Amino acid sequence: MKNTVCHQLLVVITTLSIIVSCSTPQTDIPDNPENVSPLLIGSEVPDITLSDPEGEMVSLSGVAGQNTLIVFYRGGWCPFCSAELSAITEIEDDLYEKGITIVGISPDSPGYLKESLNDPDTEFTLLSDSDMKASRAFGIAFKEREETVAQLKENGMDIEQRSGRDHHLLPVPAVFLINEEGRIEFQYVNPNYKERISHNILMEAANAMLDGY
Repeated sequence: MKNTVCHQLLVVITTLSIIVSCSTPQTDIPDNPENVSPLLIGSEVPDITLSDPEGEMVSLSGVAGQNTLIVFYRGGWCPFCSAELSAITEIEDDLYEKGITIVGISPDSPGYLKESLNDPDTEFTLLSDSDMKASRAFGIAFKEREETVAQLKENGMDIEQRSGRDHHLLPVPAVFLINEEGRIEFQYVNPNYKERISHNILMEAANAMLDGY
C-alpha cells in the first residue's frame, strides 16, 4: 500500500473538516454520534453474518475477500442516505471496472432494504444489520435520543418498525474501503449525517488502495 498517498488523502479530508477517526473499536454504545470509535485503518473486517433482502445469510469476511466498498447508512427512510446511495451509483461502473464490490449496510430489516435504492437495477449488495452487530463491530453504533426517535416517528420515519427492534441504535454514516486481504485501507466516518464523502475523495482513495498492489 502507498502509505504516503493514503496519509495525504487523510490530511486533505481533515482540512475539509471531514471527520476520519482512527481509534479503537467501541466497547460501550455512546449516546452521541461524535463519541463513536471506528475501527483503525489496517484492522481486519469482523466476521459478521448478515441477511440480504431475500433472507440469505452473507458473511462480511467472505465478501471482503475482494476489494470492497462498504457503505454504512441509517436506513432507506433517511433522505440523506438515499441521496448518498444514488450518488454512488454515478461512479458505480467506475468502481466495478476497478474490481471493487459495493456493499450497503443499514439497520433496516431485510424486507425494507430494497427501498433504499432509487435504481432497482443497481448491483449493490444490501445487507440488514437490524441487530446492529456489524455497526457495533465496526465501532460506529450510537443510541439515538428518545425525543429524536419520537420526532422521526411523527414524521413517518419509524426506526423501530424499519428495524423490527426497539434498541434505537443507528450507525454513524460511514464508508470503508477493504482490500483483498480483508483489511481496512480507508475510512470516512462523519457524525454529521448531512455530510457525505465526495466522489473525488472516494475515487482517489480507491485508486490509492489499488495502486498499492
